[in-house]
Amino acid sequence: MKFNIKKNGIYSFAFATAVSLTACTGDLKVTPIDPNLDTPENVLTSTQAYNQLLAKCYSALSVSSPDGDSGSPDIEGIDGGFGQYLRALFNLQVLPTDEAVIGWNDQTLKDLHGLQWTSSDVFVSACYSRVFYEISLCNEVIRRIDQAGSNDAAMQQYRAEARAVRGLAYLHAIDLFGNVPFTDESSEVGGANPQQISRAELFNWLANDMEETAQQLPSDPEKYRAGKGLCYMILAKLYLNAAVYTGTPNYQKCAEYCQKIIDLGYKLESANDYWKLFCADNDQMLGVGHEIIFSVYQDHINTQAYGGTTYIINGQVGGNMNYTDYGLGGNGWGGLRVTPQFVDKFEDGDQRATFFTDGQSKEIIDISDFFSGYAFTKFTNLKADGSVLSDANSFPDTDFPVFRLGDVYLMLAECEVVGGVSCDGIAKFNAIRERAGVAAIANPSKSDIINERARELAWECHRRSDLVRFGLLTTDSYLWSHKGMNSNVGTPHSVDGKYNLYPLASSDVISNPNLTQNPGY
Repeated sequence: MKFNIKKNGIYSFAFATAVSLTACTGDLKVTPIDPNLDTPENVLTSTQAYNQLLAKCYSALSVSSPDGDSGSPDIEGIDGGFGQYLRALFNLQVLPTDEAVIGWNDQTLKDLHGLQWTSSDVFVSACYSRVFYEISLCNEVIRRIDQAGSNDAAMQQYRAEARAVRGLAYLHAIDLFGNVPFTDESSEVGGANPQQISRAELFNWLANDMEETAQQLPSDPEKYRAGKGLCYMILAKLYLNAAVYTGTPNYQKCAEYCQKIIDLGYKLESANDYWKLFCADNDQMLGVGHEIIFSVYQDHINTQAYGGTTYIINGQVGGNMNYTDYGLGGNGWGGLRVTPQFVDKFEDGDQRATFFTDGQSKEIIDISDFFSGYAFTKFTNLKADGSVLSDANSFPDTDFPVFRLGDVYLMLAECEVVGGVSCDGIAKFNAIRERAGVAAIANPSKSDIINERARELAWECHRRSDLVRFGLLTTDSYLWSHKGMNSNVGTPHSVDGKYNLYPLASSDVISNPNLTQNPGY
């Protein structure tokens, strides 16, 4: 069943671009390495071959090219660095919030924190293209397995895994873009333009698809592979945000799926081991019996790419920081910092307050200056024993934890405090706080919930979604440094409510007459 996604193995790209796909975006071109030799008909001759084909669904979350960091990206016209899946997701989920600012002058990058993007923004388009490329890959794997007509148990599991990973991409699609082009394994390849599906319709389709898929996956999957936990997390996230996606909240269903995850046997790590969730061998914290439910593999040799934790760890290191203290083999990139409003959320003694302050001002005086704003060092490339890899370079081994049990505990807390569901959520909320080294709160408020999520889940690509759900992203009821600004001119302010949703890529709307752009764009 393995396709060599292991710390001491090789990330298999044998069939990484064996399939030529027609994606949703009109300018999206996916080119096989050698279409004359590596056609599906030539290579899909065994169960193992389908296993390796499935590997592309996973590897596309880690890298943007099968040829390494300098190779041609899977998607023409999208930079292979900022177009990598996790980096593109981080940019859209973290940078527009109080969690982070970035100092670089790369094209329209500062417009993200300033909540001033347009439908032609290259960083929005990069994430949009990556999400739908991922969906297309998974569709093709499912389609090829269906065409094989095999009832082999392994083949059916591969099919279910592809559905689960597709579900993750569709979760990002519904959250970031709303009403989107829809394709599945039954869609015609290279045929008519995809039809647009409403957010509510996609919600129902995805909920049904993930419920069915979960029944076909193992409770305790191999590392880095989809299992029931991934599907249940997608479902819990859907129902957590049901009011945003459909207009009707459903905290009861969210709580039910959170409990299903707990029942699988995932465990909260101890206070002493908390930092190990974000270090170079955090795969030790992955799987049933541990906290991480699903993560994206990173490796300093086999998944070299300028996204994922490479982007996060290098981006957070600069100024007076010694790069070896964070397990890097060279100087950091000096870009990412946090806002003073984020810093102020942490109480004395909170072990999650991993700020670097030497030479840094707390206030962001100049958004372009790395010394303006505290650095945040949650993620490192240090091993669990605190040592540095002997051959450390700029590409970390730190996997990105897409979903973990700490989030499940806080979702249950929200279900109880905000949704009125009886689910032991307050006890779970205080288990998170006590692990962090701060006092329990007997009767947490709605504000306590959103603030605890900020502290616990910082830089894990949840903050924008949380702020939207709590009605805080665009309004003046909560302001942070440079909100509504992309320069040092002016004061933070509320912004147009259209920025609660990203636009569809303008190139896609132009090329596909079936699509209607999101309001305001």
